[in-house]
Amino acid sequence: MMIPRKNNFDLFDDMFRDPFFSGMENKVMKTDIKEKKDKYIIDMDLPGYEKEDIKIEIQDGYLTVHASINKNSDKEEDDGKYVRKERYVGECSRSFYVGENVKEEDIKAKFKNGTLKLEIQKKEEKKEIPEKRYIAIE
Repeated sequence: MMIPRKNNFDLFDDMFRDPFFSGMENKVMKTDIKEKKDKYIIDMDLPGYEKEDIKIEIQDGYLTVHASINKNSDKEEDDGKYVRKERYVGECSRSFYVGENVKEEDIKAKFKNGTLKLEIQKKEEKKEIPEKRYIAIE
């Protein structure tokens, strides 16, 4: 039986909502983006990470946040070993297109209580006026 879809383009999103992929969904950095008059504010949840575990890079108009934490989960500790571990340990990253005009000095970053807050100043995109080119007639 076919299930009707509101939009044919949501197939990709539906695939990742499938229970088979649900483990991946929990490992992604949960992000909220708010637009204000003069800036964008990005709030990103990074529970369990420290400030030193996070790297923020801007290149070719893309802002990339990379977080990495290395804890050996198989290592037996003095007070016992884990029989179940649900908190994510490892690496994750997210990229957002912010525009070619946004530079490092236009972005402020703060990390507090497991939440990374980025403030990105809005920049006007320079609209290039296409130059007319004429072809000579022989």
